[in-house]
Amino acid sequence: MGADASKPADLLQGTLELLILRTLASGEKHGYEVAEWIHTASAEALAVEEGALYPALHRLEVRGLLTAEWDVSANNRRAKYYRLTADGRKRLKEATESWRRTSTAVNRVIEAT
Repeated sequence: MGADASKPADLLQGTLELLILRTLASGEKHGYEVAEWIHTASAEALAVEEGALYPALHRLEVRGLLTAEWDVSANNRRAKYYRLTADGRKRLKEATESWRRTSTAVNRVIEAT
């Protein structure tokens, strides 16, 4: 039952939104680029599956946190490009602050003697 360091980490519920918003803070990207950015930025510890990513992108778009436009990708395929809205930037700030508070509290519990 030991942890396998080569296995991607499971995402806590609610963190995917934060990861997507953070990824798009650096500029517009299509879905595959979002997944790759998260994978690379996490030192390959996190892998976002398409079945979770695209519904999350859609939910964020419906909520007005992202806008999206269809365009052609670098490999000449049709792709939907996402970018943060002003509300998305505000939500990113709120979610980041909440994550920091939560992770600090969890670390305190883990380190408690």
